[in-house]
Amino acid sequence: MPSITGYLAPTLTVTNLARSVSWYREVLDLTIRREYEPPDKRQRDACLTEPHTGLEICLVEYSGGPGGPFNEFIPGLDHLEFLVAERTDLDEWAERLDSLGIVHSGVKEPPYTQNAMITFRDPDNIQLEFFWRATE
Repeated sequence: MPSITGYLAPTLTVTNLARSVSWYREVLDLTIRREYEPPDKRQRDACLTEPHTGLEICLVEYSGGPGGPFNEFIPGLDHLEFLVAERTDLDEWAERLDSLGIVHSGVKEPPYTQNAMITFRDPDNIQLEFFWRATE
């Protein structure tokens, strides 16, 4: 079996590249690795990275895209989950989201699991989650 690294670099379609780049940079402290617009201008994209962890998220805006909000009930992506190392990290993320004025669920601890999470959405309504996995 060929190997993979275990890292995932999602590419998300957005309706306004500049707005999304700014939002992801501010929320996750990402830097721009590269930006590209082909000569025919049918799309524009940017890849953002977090230098300490290697997290990479690429964003693409299509010139002919429908422009509606993301809907996780349509087959494809449900949400992106960012794993955190400690349960207390969720409290820190809640404080950061609050300081940025980003609406979120607060730390959720569902009765059916020992795990905990915070759910929030990006400017295109893509559901994002900081997730702490309890050791079993």
